[in-house]
Amino acid sequence: MTEQTFTLPDLGEGLVEATVLEWLVEPGSRVERNQPLVELETTKSAVEIPSPHTGTVVRLHAEEGQVLEVGEALVTFEVADAAGIVGTVPAEDRPTRRVRLKPPQE
Repeated sequence: MTEQTFTLPDLGEGLVEATVLEWLVEPGSRVERNQPLVELETTKSAVEIPSPHTGTVVRLHAEEGQVLEVGEALVTFEVADAAGIVGTVPAEDRPTRRVRLKPPQE
């Protein structure tokens, strides 16, 4: 089990902060990936932010009504194994087969 902290993502359109309207989870809650976590309000709209992980909520880093800037800690999860970056191969799973980029010369 590892802890993963999820920060306030860039909500687009040049928005640099958001206000926490309502938490939809609490510490100790088990959440699934894409389950709604929190409702935020920006200068343009109210949005629900989904969970990027499946795991247990360890800590909420903001109170309802608090303003957060993009990149500030939002919630910390305890997860079984951290997902890697899309398009990368974990070191222990490196392929053993070589791929030729040009055909062999005869």
